[in-house]
Amino acid sequence: MRVVLTGGGTGGHIYPALAVAKEILRKEPQATFLYIGTAKGLEANLVPRAGIDFRAIEISGFKRRLSVDNVRTVWKFIRSVGQSKAILREFKPDVVIGTGGYVCAPVVYAATRLGVRTIIHEQNVVPGLANAFLARFVDQVAVSFEESFAHFPRHKTVYTGNPCATEVIHGDSVRARQALSLPEGKRIVLIVGGSRGARAINEATLQLIPKLAQYPDCHFVYVTGEVHYEQISQMVKSNQPSNLTLLPYVHNMPDLLTTTDVIVNRAGASTLAELTALGIPAILIPSPYVTNNHQEKNARGLERQGAAIVITEKELTGDILDRSLHELVADRERWQTMRGQSLSLGKPDAAENIYRLISKTK
Repeated sequence: MRVVLTGGGTGGHIYPALAVAKEILRKEPQATFLYIGTAKGLEANLVPRAGIDFRAIEISGFKRRLSVDNVRTVWKFIRSVGQSKAILREFKPDVVIGTGGYVCAPVVYAATRLGVRTIIHEQNVVPGLANAFLARFVDQVAVSFEESFAHFPRHKTVYTGNPCATEVIHGDSVRARQALSLPEGKRIVLIVGGSRGARAINEATLQLIPKLAQYPDCHFVYVTGEVHYEQISQMVKSNQPSNLTLLPYVHNMPDLLTTTDVIVNRAGASTLAELTALGIPAILIPSPYVTNNHQEKNARGLERQGAAIVITEKELTGDILDRSLHELVADRERWQTMRGQSLSLGKPDAAENIYRLISKTK
């Protein structure tokens, strides 16, 4: 099988594509891949690191309001469709899979014009501009949330889940505890704001740290984000609680998640897929800085199902975070109920579901 993957700009578009590639390789070890992205996007670093061939095209995103820049973007789009057609003719894929972000629009559209089978995957409840545009042209649409059916042609849309969920179930909890020297017999509370960290979460967590002695049965793993680590480390080192591990970044996140009892995090689509695959009760602080406020929409879906507590960034304080943690840690019955609700939403077979769609297009 020859597969072109495309999608980029953020990890939320790239990691699902890489998860699909890993699942295809598990099923078909001889499969060949090409990833088409932009030279300036995160994919330019992540994809080659994953051992997948990478080609770049030149394209920029549309503005959601009327803008002179959009006229230039239309021209770039037309030109990038031509670039994409040339790359696709050379590679001769059996299928092209787009996972969102503006770069996937010309690549997937070019594939539809060439008669190549196409699938797009939408991570969020409300689709981004690229997938909303492509939905009318592609053969099938895979979605992470059932609520997304309202935004796509029903006859070609399939609820697969997010393929990142499949990756996390292969994590190793013993390896995580050993790597981070986490104490046995204590519940793990993970606080993380993404690879770059989140200032609001960091500020609330710094207010929470003096109260961690009130959680003798818990050990906290606080991931600050690399850009914030040195400053925060200096702020807490003189009075760091014994039940706190401070880290700038976690490279073995699937391992750590398998041993996590409660998580405080943003509400990116891939994150929620991982949490529900493992059934981790969550306190979600959606980022208000994302397009179409999709993180809050994602988080509210889990909240409605009883799988998460949602705190908006403007509401977030150390005291509110402390109260929410106590609700989950002190009330074991509630924690168990939330865990069950979270598991009921999980799709740990998501990557395999997408592979089945791909197989049907062969």
